[in-house]
Amino acid sequence: MREVGLVKKLLYIYIHCLYIYGHLFSYIRVIYIYVYGKVVLVARLTEDLKKKILQDVKTRGISFINLQFTDIHGGLKSTTISATQLEDSLNSGTWFDGSSIKGFARICESDMYLLPDPSTYAIIPWEKEVARIICDVYTPDGVPFEGDPRQILKRALKKASDMGYHYNTGPELEFFLFRPSDGHNLTPVPHDVGSYFDFSPKDMASNVRESIIKALGEFGLIVEMGHHEVAFGQHEIDFRYGGALKTADNAMTLKHTVKAIAHQNNLYATFMPKPVFGTNGSGMHVHQSLFSKDGKNMFYDSEDEYRLSEIAKSFIAGQLTHIKEIIGILAPIVNSYKRLVPGYEAPVYISWARKNRSALIRVPACSPGRDKATRIELRCPDPSCNPYLAFAVMLTAGLDGIKRKMKPPHPVEEDLYEFDDDKLKKLYIETLPGSLTEAITTLENSELVKETLGKHTYDEYLSAKKAEWDEYRIQVTDWELKRYLESL
Repeated sequence: MREVGLVKKLLYIYIHCLYIYGHLFSYIRVIYIYVYGKVVLVARLTEDLKKKILQDVKTRGISFINLQFTDIHGGLKSTTISATQLEDSLNSGTWFDGSSIKGFARICESDMYLLPDPSTYAIIPWEKEVARIICDVYTPDGVPFEGDPRQILKRALKKASDMGYHYNTGPELEFFLFRPSDGHNLTPVPHDVGSYFDFSPKDMASNVRESIIKALGEFGLIVEMGHHEVAFGQHEIDFRYGGALKTADNAMTLKHTVKAIAHQNNLYATFMPKPVFGTNGSGMHVHQSLFSKDGKNMFYDSEDEYRLSEIAKSFIAGQLTHIKEIIGILAPIVNSYKRLVPGYEAPVYISWARKNRSALIRVPACSPGRDKATRIELRCPDPSCNPYLAFAVMLTAGLDGIKRKMKPPHPVEEDLYEFDDDKLKKLYIETLPGSLTEAITTLENSELVKETLGKHTYDEYLSAKKAEWDEYRIQVTDWELKRYLESL
């Protein structure tokens, strides 16, 4: 009986590994060895996969490997090793100076190492002799570094797994393609004059988008759609949803790819939320769902008017309740709040709905019989955020709603931009913080964010955001000069 119980426990650990890492048997081998009537669990990276990667590097003539990771602000970092060092790195990691990375470590505790995740190995399409592997960050003691954004998301995913859930996300990243105004200066001059879903000579960036989509495919991403967005020079490329860790990795890969392909075409790409005044900004709408460990969509209820389960509604309620606390992670820079204003399809009102795109959370329509596609869409994040941290706080907020059995307010299907202050007050509809400093204030008082990020990252993040606001606050802007210089 003890062996049966142990086997069940080991199976649970295995399933947990699958849902946390999104890997199949080819990446994690779980071997049950019966020795003298006892069960021994050996969980390790397969030697077959290591050999396959090393053989691929040799066959393709790969000379260098970029070991990639992110800082707390979502900046992609990389260190390069030669192909001859790859086997050692896969087995033992590669050491680096953590104190050089913002938010990682002090100079007196700088030693850290990167442990490659073999499932993220890919050839960089525009550098045929270079491959990349995304890494986790570890301390000298062999412990995952608490301030590693990837590790922070893994911790949140473990909480979901402990509750019996697997968290899926599908981020939709928008970006602008600009051309240098005089060949050198980086001023926002749109590369084309196309508009939403245009397919015409006006959409001069279609060839660039196709090159980006092809490169993403070589990275292993399944791109479902690429199209021109509303503003001149604005675009969106959507890849298939999946486990949150994998899609966060994919979001970082997409941003890297878009910038690289744009550069090859003498353009520059930006994921800045609002690079041009008076037009739509760039968002990162995130589709979300929770699945059970046997593959059932826990958000679906065929009997509900919205086809949403009580779990889904509590998840919505949790995100609405905590949105002011977590918005400083989802919309993390000064410029984010130039996008989050009424009139440009950006959500500012804390509400939810089915068809209403002015709501903060929307329930997208699904085709009949596709219950697995039931999901909710959070519309306030923007692509300047760190996707690992964003998904972690979004998930934690939703899970808190489930734990506390929260009930969401009534959905609002009317255009919220047409509501005056009295009607908003009557319906108890609040608004998001209007600036980074307001977002910092709510973030600073959030136990949920502090617990999710961990004290180290929480303190570092707050310190950096306060410094960012202070630097912005004392700037003398063009607007001020135009408005006041001659008149005063």
